[in-house]
Amino acid sequence: MRIVVYPHELGMGGSQLNAVELAGAVRDLGHDVLVFGRRGALVERVEELGLEFVEAPPPGKRPSPSTARALRALVQERAVDLVHGYEWPPTLDAVLAFPGGRHTAIVSTVMSMSVPPFIPRSIDLVVGTEQIADAERRSGRARVSVIEPPVDLAHNHPTSGDASAFRAAHQLDLHALTVVSVARFARELKLEGTLTAIEVIGRLARSTPVQLVLVGDGPARDDVARAAAAANAVAGRRAVVLTGQLDDPRPAYAAADIALGMGGSALRALAFGAPLIVQGEQGFWRTCEPSSLDQFLWTGWYGVGEGTHVGAAAFDAALSPLLTDAARRAELGAFGLTVVRERFSLTRAAEVQAGIYAEAASSPASYARASEAAAYARYARYYGAKRVRRALGRESMDDFNAKPVAGRGTR
Repeated sequence: MRIVVYPHELGMGGSQLNAVELAGAVRDLGHDVLVFGRRGALVERVEELGLEFVEAPPPGKRPSPSTARALRALVQERAVDLVHGYEWPPTLDAVLAFPGGRHTAIVSTVMSMSVPPFIPRSIDLVVGTEQIADAERRSGRARVSVIEPPVDLAHNHPTSGDASAFRAAHQLDLHALTVVSVARFARELKLEGTLTAIEVIGRLARSTPVQLVLVGDGPARDDVARAAAAANAVAGRRAVVLTGQLDDPRPAYAAADIALGMGGSALRALAFGAPLIVQGEQGFWRTCEPSSLDQFLWTGWYGVGEGTHVGAAAFDAALSPLLTDAARRAELGAFGLTVVRERFSLTRAAEVQAGIYAEAASSPASYARASEAAAYARYARYYGAKRVRRALGRESMDDFNAKPVAGRGTR
């Protein structure tokens, strides 16, 4: 099968890294796969995997007619059987390129914490958690599959990063336990927890040999940097270290005595044998251990707590026992490594994805015009409301991490 994989962007990030690595793994199963998109840091990973990269034109507003035209031309030139869009902009570009009745199948993966309502219900949808899939099926969407964020275990493993060189490069305290978070500094979803971790580490570091290493960049970098400076002033030493974005974060994972994370970043941390504290929103922090595993398999590696006012206490309660108990750190690190090897391997995910492709390609006529028309009507309402909010100075988050399904009840 000839497949075009179209990530929403190719900067560093969980959804797009999953897209690229799964593309390589599906290719290894015998399919012809290329990656289409705007050039970014992950093009290096595309090339490292031996995948062909075709650059998309500048998108402008999304969905983009110019991108849809380029995608349609690529599909016609290469006789492509299926287009796989990651997140809503590539999905709508693909629908715009191949309106109902065409013979090119479309698959959409949404790794956000909820699914935009304007993705056509006729499209084969892949989500990252059983809870989100359940919510979509209850809403009337029939063609839903789950692929939990996979980990390339040949690329990510306890000896795949040079921890010593990383510690030296960033002048880390060799006598302090190192807590590592690899994440994009986005205002939605992650900033609250990141600021909480900085504040707590700054306080603990006054009497405990601990340091927090934050790997990443993004729109909230200035907020993070200000909080780190304040925490270091409280600690009286360099307890919070910002490395900036790393194209290869494996040395940071390898240097972690304890890892913080959510989603794909959390799972990659487990692949390095680090004990993991899962970060969420509204004060959520919980250690990955046998008693919490079922929760994370349902909601994803994320959660919603009881309110921001409890976040510092929740983080302290999860972190402090690990700081004082080396045996517990080793035990939980080994447990997490077993979990990721048994359930989240890239090979297993690629086999599931290839099956989804085969099913979608066998019935491309299901992409009905009525479903697409309804989806674009919902998008028009969304876009119109966004324009009104902007005009009123009330711009809000629009990446569908803002209203997570995980906050809407339990299994």
